[in-house]
Amino acid sequence: MDFNEKDVSLFREKGISPEKVEQQIEIFKRGNIVVDVREAATVKNGILAVTEEEQNELTHLYESRKNDLDILKFVPASGAATRMFKAFYNFLKEFDPEKDDLDEYIDQKNEHSLEIFFSRIKDLPFYEKVREQAIEAEAGFEKMTEDKQHYLFVKYMLQEDGLNLGEQPKGLVPFHKYENHLATAFEEHLIEAIDYAASGKKVRIHFTVAEEHREKFEEEAREVVPRLERETGNSFEITYSYQDPKTDTVAVTMENEPFRDESGEIFFRPGGHGALIQNLNEQESDLIFIKNIDNVVTPSNRDLLSSYKRMLAGKLLELREKSFRFLNQLDKGAGGAQLQEMGEFLQKELNAGLNVNFEDLNEQEKPSVIKKLLNRPLRVCGMVKNEGEPGGGPFWVTHKNEEISLQIVESSQIDHDNYQQSKIAQEATHFNPVDVVCSTRDYRGGKFDLEKYVDEKTSFIANKTKDGKELKALELPGLWNGGMAHWNTIFVEVPVETFNPVKTVADLLKPSHQVK
Repeated sequence: MDFNEKDVSLFREKGISPEKVEQQIEIFKRGNIVVDVREAATVKNGILAVTEEEQNELTHLYESRKNDLDILKFVPASGAATRMFKAFYNFLKEFDPEKDDLDEYIDQKNEHSLEIFFSRIKDLPFYEKVREQAIEAEAGFEKMTEDKQHYLFVKYMLQEDGLNLGEQPKGLVPFHKYENHLATAFEEHLIEAIDYAASGKKVRIHFTVAEEHREKFEEEAREVVPRLERETGNSFEITYSYQDPKTDTVAVTMENEPFRDESGEIFFRPGGHGALIQNLNEQESDLIFIKNIDNVVTPSNRDLLSSYKRMLAGKLLELREKSFRFLNQLDKGAGGAQLQEMGEFLQKELNAGLNVNFEDLNEQEKPSVIKKLLNRPLRVCGMVKNEGEPGGGPFWVTHKNEEISLQIVESSQIDHDNYQQSKIAQEATHFNPVDVVCSTRDYRGGKFDLEKYVDEKTSFIANKTKDGKELKALELPGLWNGGMAHWNTIFVEVPVETFNPVKTVADLLKPSHQVK
């Protein structure tokens, strides 16, 4: 493809080669490659359901090891809060409090979140703060009609002369109201990390943020951290990183030509959360917890959350210690019964090598096959019962090389036009709440290069618009989907109470986000 001088200069600025851009354009021409799901992973068929006794043993294992481990909590937090308030931006544009009736507007829009929001507006954590601003700015506010007050409340909630919440990073929106202060999602992540990710009274937590928001996060940390350190006796080490511009992906027209903006420049978009595999790859830790910024609980569920997080970490350590022991035995020349034990461990406990008949391999082949399967990054993922929330589901997947593995698969990766594949998708009983504990170091203490364990074929093409024109966008293999496709993977059932996401502002009104 012919690129002009300005194009090449842009590529150079982003750290992307012309060849990489051409490869991405070829993906658009090829189209999405769907995943071949064999069956849904369910309890006792790919998802472990631990007993109370097992949970206690795994938790004890983690507690006995954690002060000797370098532990990190990794929180993808680059998203802006704009999507949380999408319906309310439309409301400000479309609703005229002098002419329109709010109930009629809500009926017309059939927007459930608006109905919940206005009926329970006083339960919002920032209700009093926004109302104070409206009273101060609008003379006679308290004597206005309820519809007018609601309209102005939304205005001062979102706009620059108010709290400007829609332009804040999602992590800095107040999620919970305590007696003496409002707590952002950022603060709640620090608090819960104390319960399960502290090692020797030290809490390390890494946030991936948008570069333009870093200063705001640092300002919040300066306000919150000294108080938490005084109250808990723990110290915090907070670090940040940004999505690398070289992970941006080229957009194309509907005819698969590079999409150019109004100035004629080739348009690139962020490559989605899959780009964060690079950020994860840069972290130095023995054990890493991964959890999304908008998923935090209130104190009533904090002990439950912590108990399951520690159990998941215990399961990871149990499997990792066994894997490392086998790998060291292989280095010393394991054979016979040892190799058989390793093969059984791979297939029954790590869900790896399921397509391999170890009995058919000779004594020279077995060690190398087993070592290749054992010596991979390891993740243990919490799975909650599907109660209608969006999220990738756990499935058994058949790969092109006939390998069978457990994967987290998004609905968009499944061929719903294929009756059999669609039927399997509908049989899913659980979904992934991004509750992951992982190990990214090998048995010799070195770091795995995580980019080598990505399934590049699981990138995803989506239709978007810019400047009123349609375009195709390319999202990289998702961080916990194709981005971790070639890791050893374990799924464990956890209670739905440990999953408490905020996708729209109305979610803050759910009982699970009300501090009691």
